Amino acid sequence: MRRSMLLAATLALGLSAQAAMAANPHFLKASARLAGDNLAVSFKEAGLGNNQLIDYTASADFSRTDSCKNNGGKVPSDPKKTDTSGVVEASDTFSSGKNGSISETLTLVALGPSLDCPPGQTPTLISLTYSNVSITDTTNGVTQAIPGTFSKP
Repeated sequence: MRRSMLLAATLALGLSAQAAMAANPHFLKASARLAGDNLAVSFKEAGLGNNQLIDYTASADFSRTDSCKNNGGKVPSDPKKTDTSGVVEASDTFSSGKNGSISETLTLVALGPSLDCPPGQTPTLISLTYSNVSITDTTNGVTQAIPGTFSKP
């Protein structure tokens, strides 16, 4: 009888410890890097519990400048250009698997140019900047800011 009570107490304690760990979602790391014209936001979050489906959203402010270039690759002396800015987001759902953590990457894609160029010219990206980057676990309400500005000349 005493052995059964001890086993029951040990199991209850183990389940309580597992529940306590699952109740502590937190980002271990988060980073961003340019991937062409896109921004790859990578992260690792732990304390999620085993085999949980977790929703994530990465977001950033962006600004871009596009200009018309001629077939020779030159910007004409009186260039047509446009500036575009806004917020971009990417969302997905991932499983925490058996270890209660998730390591993934979401890719942010800035809106393309809305520039109409004259015949013989094509819209070309001149500059692109991402800032105020963050990753959010929307299931648990946890957000991690990613410091820095990510620019492409």
